[in-house]
Amino acid sequence: MDNPVGPILRMSDEVEPVIEAIREDNPDREVEVIDRGAYVRVQADGYLVVTEESLQRHLGSNFRIRSLEVMLTAFAGRIETRSDRIEWHLQASPNVPAR
Repeated sequence: MDNPVGPILRMSDEVEPVIEAIREDNPDREVEVIDRGAYVRVQADGYLVVTEESLQRHLGSNFRIRSLEVMLTAFAGRIETRSDRIEWHLQASPNVPAR
């Protein structure tokens, strides 16, 4: 992977459902998961997104996108947080899809 971007998540019971939500939101990207025991690195090349809608499908309707921010220990790339999604990308990367 030349330009990995994405979250580094503190290990918890919610990690697996979060990973499934990320995979769902990025069906056209190869999502790599690296388990380091205390944390999990989730990454893709150049761009990654997760939406509140997919998180709610996997974690329940009460889950809010801001709850994911608490799980983040760090991230690779640039991060954009919105009320309904979080995106990780590289600045001026040709791999970033149009929004």
